Amino acid sequence: MQIENNWTSKTYQEFITYLISIKDEKYRDFNSKICRTKYKMLGIRLPILRNIAKKITKTDYLSFLKYVKNDYYEEVMLEGFVIASIKDESLFFKHFNEYIKKIDDWSISDSVCNSLVILKDNNQKYFNYFKDLSLNKEEFISRVGVVTILNFYVKEEYIEEIFTILNTISSDKYYINMAQSWLVCELYIKEPKKTLEYLKNNKLNTFTHNKAISKIKDSYRVSREEKEILNKLKR
Repeated sequence: MQIENNWTSKTYQEFITYLISIKDEKYRDFNSKICRTKYKMLGIRLPILRNIAKKITKTDYLSFLKYVKNDYYEEVMLEGFVIASIKDESLFFKHFNEYIKKIDDWSISDSVCNSLVILKDNNQKYFNYFKDLSLNKEEFISRVGVVTILNFYVKEEYIEEIFTILNTISSDKYYINMAQSWLVCELYIKEPKKTLEYLKNNKLNTFTHNKAISKIKDSYRVSREEKEILNKLKR
């Protein structure tokens, strides 16, 4: 489909008709089993959505964002990818702050969070923003914060503060806890000695603590000897 440079109600509806025309029902049935979302799902694979989003960003994407709706899971994903491409700080946060309230699924959260162009180069000034998101009580807003930290801030200069964030998060919500355990795993790969000490004394709930150790043990980057030590730390 040729995507128009200027978005109108008519061209947006034509765009939705196009998305419906390329749906993959078998993929939809598979994806709906692992993605629990309130949005209707068409069944369009992620690489295709990323490619469509790239084309949208070459149009008047701000007008696209005015017309975008939330009828379909794929619409929400595309909106996220377009917002993730914004380099202007004020424009990005204007749209991102509203967008994250729509996220209700791990796939949307994680796919968008690893695509944030504004964090590719100078991300230091935004750390506290994503720290605050990670401490939010809403399940997927918190996950956005944790997963973004995982993607862009697993560095030596942030590690102690990340440990503090992990200890401060107080939640038994599954998708927050899974994000925490994933983050601990990545911290261990980056800084094994410091993370091992953290695992010996932390405030993670039992599920998250044990899941983090399991994820670390699943990594081919961790030696058998390390895995034996980690196994003794399980609660």
